[in-house]
Amino acid sequence: MSVAFAGNSIMSPSREAGPLRVMIVDDSVVIRGLISRWIGAEHDMEVAASLRTGLEAVNQLERINPDVAVLDIEMPELDGISALPKLLAKKRDLVIIMASTLTRRNAEISFKALSLGAADYIPKPESTRETSAADIFHHDLIQKIRHLGARLRRKPAVASPPLAPASPAVPAARTPVVARPAAPAPAPAAAAPSGSLSTRPFSTQAPKVLLIGSSTGGPQALMALVTELGPVIDRFPVLITQHMPPTFTTILAEHLARSSRKPAAEAVDGEPVKPGRIYLAPGGKHMRVVRSGADAAIALDDGPAVNFCKPAVDPLFTSAIDVWHGNILSVILTGMGSDGMRGGKDIVAAGGSVIAQDEASSVVWGMPGAAAHAGICAAILPLNQIGAKVNRLFAGDRT
Repeated sequence: MSVAFAGNSIMSPSREAGPLRVMIVDDSVVIRGLISRWIGAEHDMEVAASLRTGLEAVNQLERINPDVAVLDIEMPELDGISALPKLLAKKRDLVIIMASTLTRRNAEISFKALSLGAADYIPKPESTRETSAADIFHHDLIQKIRHLGARLRRKPAVASPPLAPASPAVPAARTPVVARPAAPAPAPAAAAPSGSLSTRPFSTQAPKVLLIGSSTGGPQALMALVTELGPVIDRFPVLITQHMPPTFTTILAEHLARSSRKPAAEAVDGEPVKPGRIYLAPGGKHMRVVRSGADAAIALDDGPAVNFCKPAVDPLFTSAIDVWHGNILSVILTGMGSDGMRGGKDIVAAGGSVIAQDEASSVVWGMPGAAAHAGICAAILPLNQIGAKVNRLFAGDRT
């Protein structure tokens, strides 16, 4: 494979030729072996290198020239969070998926990695002897490599803004998704450009609640969006489902509170739903809403995964209809799979409205793309236009 150089940065050869080249960087020989076998079994990807430390990855990047790197957080010589900016400085379009075990410290570091340019994160199972955990890790990792790599090979798109840096308390040194975070999305190359899809009129009913669903790329998108929603949050409840495991959702809620300057927390079963707050579905539980007298309340559900996800967006969207009927505005942000599309159909049938993030600003145009292709969207917008549109709709605009 020929590689050209510009200064110290790698200029990638044609991305359309051959399978995705994946560099595995992990100090565990067991994990490296597992991932190598999984990748070797896929027709559209190959192992470019299997390395033990971040230092090896940085030193050998030009020679290996991978498309995607799976980068462990905790390694000798040079850990993942330290290697990350060095790798991106050498190859700025390298797709980096951070890998870590599920601890508060590693979750904080994963969010820090997103602010430094990592594309996504993946939780490693506590033990590879746990078959179900290993199966989930296998499924999630292959899907993330495939979909993030496919985006890399499409024409350049405007990326979502990085996650707002964490507070100084976050260590400077990315979920297990309790259930699989997303089902495989249709091949991105087959999707029509979002600008060519038809939309429907916005509902004439005034929205009384804002519902948001997101997955891959969601933390960055959510952080950007909530900074613009102050007027809505003050007057209406905002409920969010992001595909993410326990611990990670705790930290995401903290980030949302800092970015929005409004109260934000993981939802608690039975708590009333009130204006002025952001309610985030906790990892490992579906978040629904139910009637509680004349008001609404949170109902957490520990049932099976929906759309391979837990939490999933569809349960939130569908349950909200019994409480707010057609007075619902829902937003579907970047993510793999189609979660949110069926719930969005139900909302539209009840008289509510759906906005989808457009393809160019999405990290993965699976969830919003599914909604757009289903014809249920009143608008398909770049991320940086969604906040202003939501504010206008809640202020009385119906166009």
